[in-house]
Amino acid sequence: MMPTAHLVYFSPTGTTRKVSESIAQGLGAKKVIHYDLTPADTRFKTVLTDGVAVIGIPVYAGRVPELCLQRLQGITARHIPAVLVALYGNREFEDALVELRDLSVAKGFNIVAAGAFIGEHSFSTPTQPLAAGRPDAEDLTMAEQFGKRVAVKIQGGDYNTPSIDGNVPYRERSKLGGLTPETDSERCILCGKCAEVCPPGVITVSESVATNADGCIMCCACARACEAQARFFIHPRIEEKRAMLQKNSSIPKTPEIFL
Repeated sequence: MMPTAHLVYFSPTGTTRKVSESIAQGLGAKKVIHYDLTPADTRFKTVLTDGVAVIGIPVYAGRVPELCLQRLQGITARHIPAVLVALYGNREFEDALVELRDLSVAKGFNIVAAGAFIGEHSFSTPTQPLAAGRPDAEDLTMAEQFGKRVAVKIQGGDYNTPSIDGNVPYRERSKLGGLTPETDSERCILCGKCAEVCPPGVITVSESVATNADGCIMCCACARACEAQARFFIHPRIEEKRAMLQKNSSIPKTPEIFL
């Protein structure tokens, strides 16, 4: 049993957090400490010296989101074991895990395991579902079993870093920004929930809802959180992307682990 599990995650729609929590459950940690990098006002300056870390990120076009990389800078470690988690929308995780590995090693973590799990794509809608409902119960059970295997590895004194799929140099980063979900003013009740959950903090609510599109990371946390269903992505580029994803990612994938 692990004494402490440090859960470090960036999770705009909660899927990365769910998988990380299931892994921690499998680790059997007596104490679980959360470091949620998602909120716009998040600023951690922490050195982890004991226990095991679970570091979880969503995959954006095969890479770790830049905003996530920035917020991970404040968390370092003194050679404690770490489990890496990449959450992707049933397309490919590509170079995200090796990029996260390289950053984590530079920050003093000893990588003992990694896993790529599937979560509902941020562009998913009821009419154009993309890995809808993932991670599901089976995914979370697999995450918990993965955590149990990691615990056995650590308790056996094996701190070796496994070979992880991905390429170095990493694939070219896709440019984000310029597009953002829109607001239906007739449905919007100006509750401010969209601004509250926006990771880059680019939404303001007064007499109407305004979004700085240049800073939008297209995570769709605002749309998922809107109880009035007044936020949605309908830009032609997004519709084209959804159609492509539905065509090329129609077969449900299963988690991949590296242990």
